[in-house]
Amino acid sequence: MKTTSERVTIDVDGRKMSGYVARPNADGRWPGVLLFMEIFGINAHIRSVADRIAAEGYVVMAPDLFHRTAPGIELGYDEAGLQRGIEIMSQAKASEVVADVGAALTALQARADVGGRGVGTIGFCFGGHVAYLAACELPIAATASFYGGGVAGGAPGNEGPATVDRTRGINGRILCLFGENDAYIPADDVAAVRDALEKNDIRHEVVVYPGVGHGFFCDARADYDAECAGDAWNKVKALFKESLA
Repeated sequence: MKTTSERVTIDVDGRKMSGYVARPNADGRWPGVLLFMEIFGINAHIRSVADRIAAEGYVVMAPDLFHRTAPGIELGYDEAGLQRGIEIMSQAKASEVVADVGAALTALQARADVGGRGVGTIGFCFGGHVAYLAACELPIAATASFYGGGVAGGAPGNEGPATVDRTRGINGRILCLFGENDAYIPADDVAAVRDALEKNDIRHEVVVYPGVGHGFFCDARADYDAECAGDAWNKVKALFKESLA
């Protein structure tokens, strides 16, 4: 399906938060999906993921979650980009992240081209954590969290309870995808996430891909694995089709 894209502005807490929207280039109403960026911003990779999801028949909005401290930043996948991204991420606070996502959710649902049975989310790295947090705090129908770091250890800015301890708030389905050799997310953290989802009777699937590291879905990163990325993509498509369409 052909797609089109645009830049949008979202009101949140008296501020203006930018966002990237991709949608099918056709008339009609489509289910909505929020896409949460890595620490590298809404860069070419994240925009390509938005376009790819839109081609499946969704309106996708990627809000700039760093708009409070580094608006519009786009970083590369090198050491300088990594360090700068970590520096910016460390300034994020859970309450502000939830406010930003809530504002993006409201803006997405208000669009004339958005319909469906609910809104889904997908996020990578920092955005994977945000996707899990949003599922706990907001009415999200389906969540795909890719290698969300820190979910078991805290919340953004160490503000409030750890994200994993908020798991009981999840009402939709959630898919959590990890790499076995992820240097940022220990196996104990993955086990803690799985345990919380099971104990709270959340509709979930936790997948650990053997032999791959952090960032396996991103073809611009050294840990990219085409086979695992393809399998994960198929799982995401099935999740969104089942829950949103």
